Formats: sequence, C-alpha cells, structure tokens
Amino acid sequence: MALTGTTRSVCVGVADTARARRGVLHERGVTSRTWQLPIGYHHVPPPPIGPNRSRDGLFLATPGPATRIDQSQPSHHSVSPSQPSATAQRPLLIPLPSSPLSRTLPSLWLEGFEKLPGLEEIRSERMMGGRALLLLLVSALLVQIRASDPLLYESFDEDFEGRWVVSKKDEYQGVWKHAKSDGHEDYGLLVSEKARKYAIIKELDEPVTLKDGTVVLQFEVRLQNGLECGGAYIKYIRPQDAGWDAKEFDNDTPYTIMFGPDKCGSTNKVHFILKHKNPKTGKYVEHHLKFPPSVPYDKLSHVYTAILKPDNEVRILIDGEEKKKANFLSADDFEPALIPPQTIPDPDDKKPEDWDERAKIPDPDAVKPDDWDEDAPMEIEDEEATKPEGWLDDEPEEIDDPEAAKPEDWDDEEDGEWEAPKIDNPKCEEAPGCGEWKRPMKQNPAYKGKWHAPLIDNPNYKGIWKPREIPNPEYFELEKPDFDPIAAIGIEIWTMQDGILFDNILIADDEKVATSILEKTWKPKYEVEKEKEKAEEDAAGADGLSEFQDVIEKGEKQPNITIGILVSVVVVFVTVLFRILFGGKKPVAPVKPVVEAKKPKTTETDAAGSSGDKEEKEDEKEETAAPRRRSRRET
Repeated sequence: MALTGTTRSVCVGVADTARARRGVLHERGVTSRTWQLPIGYHHVPPPPIGPNRSRDGLFLATPGPATRIDQSQPSHHSVSPSQPSATAQRPLLIPLPSSPLSRTLPSLWLEGFEKLPGLEEIRSERMMGGRALLLLLVSALLVQIRASDPLLYESFDEDFEGRWVVSKKDEYQGVWKHAKSDGHEDYGLLVSEKARKYAIIKELDEPVTLKDGTVVLQFEVRLQNGLECGGAYIKYIRPQDAGWDAKEFDNDTPYTIMFGPDKCGSTNKVHFILKHKNPKTGKYVEHHLKFPPSVPYDKLSHVYTAILKPDNEVRILIDGEEKKKANFLSADDFEPALIPPQTIPDPDDKKPEDWDERAKIPDPDAVKPDDWDEDAPMEIEDEEATKPEGWLDDEPEEIDDPEAAKPEDWDDEEDGEWEAPKIDNPKCEEAPGCGEWKRPMKQNPAYKGKWHAPLIDNPNYKGIWKPREIPNPEYFELEKPDFDPIAAIGIEIWTMQDGILFDNILIADDEKVATSILEKTWKPKYEVEKEKEKAEEDAAGADGLSEFQDVIEKGEKQPNITIGILVSVVVVFVTVLFRILFGGKKPVAPVKPVVEAKKPKTTETDAAGSSGDKEEKEDEKEETAAPRRRSRRET
C-alpha cells in the first residue's frame, strides 16, 4: 500500500521492520506518482522469507518534508542515508507496540495533524534530537484512536432490514419493528405484540474471540410497558456448522453466552449463562451465574453490561454501576462449576444389607413398670367442683322470640312448620348459667399414656451410608475458560408484554468504549425519562390533594350537611367505643375451666371417622337453620 496524502496528514501505512531499521520505507504495488509521507503510523505485515524477515509491528515516521517519487513499475523505494537527496530527508521509523487498531484500520487519515498542540515544538526538538517527546504525543494519539473502535456497534439509527435476519420458524410469530423510544427521537428494535415468540439474528463479518484480553458485552433495553412475564436477553451465538442458515435461528441454536433480564413468576434475574465445552467428553454444559442481580422494576431505559477480564473475572453492571462480580473458575460463583469435581460417587456402589443407620434404638432390656396404666384416661371429672349459687337448672339458654311473627306468605305445606327464631334467655343474663349443670373435667394425674422403651445409643450404628468416591472421568484442569468465538448476536425470547425496545448493542475490547457510548446515548435519555417519571408522580400526588381540597370546598358551601355527617360519624364512633368498654355480660362466679378429653387416635376411631364427619355436617346444618346460643353450664 502506497503512502499518499499531504504533509498535514497522518497515515497508517506499511513498513518492513528490518528495512525500517536501515531507514527503508517499504511500499507495495506502487505504479504511479505518489507523495511519500514521512509523518505517519506504519504497520508491518509479514515480509517475504529471507534474511530480513522480522515480526509485525507498528512504526512511527517522524515529521519531515515529503518526497515526490516517480515510479514506473512496482518496486520497493527508500530514502537511504547513503543516498541523500536535496529534496528529501530520511524518515526516522520508531517501532511501537502492536495493537488491534493496526489490524482493523489499514489506512486511517487524521486531517489537521498540524493543529495538534506542541507540534511545532516537536519539530524543533527533532532538529535538536528530541524524539522522545514526539513518541509520547503520537502514542497518546494512538490510544485515543483505539478507544473509539468498537468491535461491533448496532445503534438502529437505520432500519434493521437487510442487516438482521428474522427467523422463519413457524413458532416465531412476533413482529419486529424499527420504532422510536417513547418520548425520544432515538430508534430501536421493538417487540410489537403481546404473548408471542420472537427470534432475530445478526451475523458478524468476523467472529469475535473471547480468549485474549478484555471483552465488553453491552446493550440497552427499555421495558416501556413493564415486564410481568418474559425475557429481554441477548444470545451471543458461536460459529455454526457449514450450511447453516440464519433463517433457521431458534431456541436450539448453540450459543456461547446468554446475557440479559428475565422475569416471570418467582424468576427475576439478569441472566449470565456460559456454555462451555468439556474437553474430555466434548459436550457443552450450561453454567449459570449464582445470585445474579434482579431486573429494575420501572419502565425506563437501562443498560446491561458484562465485562469479561483476562484474569477470569466477570463483572455485571446495570446503568454503569457494578451489581455482581464473579470468577469463572470459582465453584461459588457458577452452577455447575466450570471445573468438574475430581471425584464422584460410584454409581455402581450399593449399600450393604446389614448397614445400620439408626443412631438410637429402644433399650431391649427395659421393662414397663408395674404401676404403668396405659388405659387411664387423660381427663377426669373434677370432684371438688360445686354448682354456682343461683344457677337456673330449669331455664333454657334460648327462648322463642316473643316479637317474631309468622310471615303472611308462609306456606306450611311447602315451607314446613314455622318456628319462631331463638333469642338469648334474658333470665340467663343475670344468672351464672342455665340448663343442666355438670362438673367440669380436669387432667388425670394418673395418666401416663402408652409405654415405650427408652432410647439408647445403637452399638451397631455405622452412620449415614454414602457410596464410595471414584475418579471423575469428566474431570479436567483449566487455567482459563475455553470460550467459543462470537459469530452472531441473536434475540430469541418469549414474552407476554409488548413494548420491549432493544438499542445500542455493543461488543468492545475496551471498557472506556462502553462507558463512552453509555454516556452519549443512554444517559441523556434516562435523565429525561427520570424527570418525566418524577413529574407524573408529583402530578398524581397533586391530584389526590386536589380531591381532598374539593371535599373541603363543598363542605364550606354546604355547612349544614357537613356538620350532620361529622356528628353522625362521631356518634357511631362513641357508640362502638362504649359497647367495647362497657357492653360485657355480668361476671359469673369463678369456676374451674373445662377441658375436653382428648381421645387417642386409634384404628377404631379412624374407621369411624367418616360417619363422625357426617354427624358433624348434620349438626352444622341444624345450627345454620336455627342458630343456638352456646351452653353456659360448666362442661
């Protein structure tokens, strides 16, 4: 590639490392007149096999006047110190570290190079031999250029058709739309229908490797109608087999990483799932991040970021704030762990028949005491209890309501014999009780229940049996996860909500790139949405206050009605309070409490349970037809 341009430009060009050390500027395929630039970055490809072969590298050509070169055929040209020219200076080529920028930008021009601060001073320093300052300046420029170079960036500023492929599988009936975010002029990829499955994929020009250096996965999602049940995650697809068609993208399409929000029922998490290949078995295993962060509950735009570091660390950020940090190789962070256990329980091992897992056993030498009566009842009548004075044995607890009258439309043939409803006997209100008096029950001091032999330590106890451990045939050692490359990004979701908007999908190898895009694209929108949400909340609060003010104004216009309502409320409140404090019945003479006998469960009672249930249901029906007051006698 020839180096062409002006002395006021910077070019990423080509130079041979070995030749550069001798002051040779390498040009390939030059067949016309060109302006050779001594100012520029020069990336070195692998040179031809020979004594001058050396590694690739990035070289800096220091400033100097351009040389016009006449070339009649493809050749290598140089400005050599042994062949000085009146119109040319030999450029000084300084080797710089190689970077992804040199691999992705074969020729990058930066106009206005002469405007860089300190350039004139740098040129003066070169004339004086000060080359280190120039190296520092251009190195800083290189870092700035590299920081603005994402591996993939999808802003959806233009329609996605032609760049993304919608799955043609029958199950995916959801319609994707290129639409604006609510309240913004910014476009995104919209889930437009409820209760649908969606699938769409974008293949990358070149796969992105995850094995070397930092990789940042980031995208923006806005749940404009909330998310009650559905997903809003992205699948980072690994390379597929030859002949695979993107239109066949579905849930079974293998992926490397699945990342993003998912919420339904008890599930509320930001997924991070890694599919990793076991080198022993060749099978892929899903490894889920433990205790992932939850999904924001609002309807605002949010940015989800996963940062994969070369030291096996992964960080999950929401809106630029770290929510989770984990290590790929830690069993505490992923389930199941990427590195399988060294040993596993032997699936063929069986528990011996004579294995005793009982820690305690009944004492075989224990004997039931002679005075132990298993038939003694749990409760007996309290013989010391006496009937309270004034007890009305002949008075029923309830009587017919003397004020009740038979309805005129009552038909004895159809409705049966009419009976007056029952009311509490007013005589019993003043007496300690009515009806037949019976002694209350008390606990039987002789009751001991069924006798059981005491427990002792089991001399044959061997503990809880476990199968023996054997070497795990699937075990392997790992220093770094063996990530598959990312060949495509896909969205394959099922959701009950519409209005899910994806935007600003990014893959980068520099955290600063992700932060810069977040600051420029998401943050302004989020601030607007947050202000709008706050204004709506304030308006809702003002509406509630205004309704209260309306009530006060109406009360002022109609004071008589207002006073009547307030008085009624006060009267009801005072009445209820008075009944609570002073509405109790006359206290009765203290008697010992009645405790109903608890019958032990036996086979006979269980067998009779069904008939007992029927009797209870019949009693409930009778009580429903004619409710009766509970007996006041001591039972």
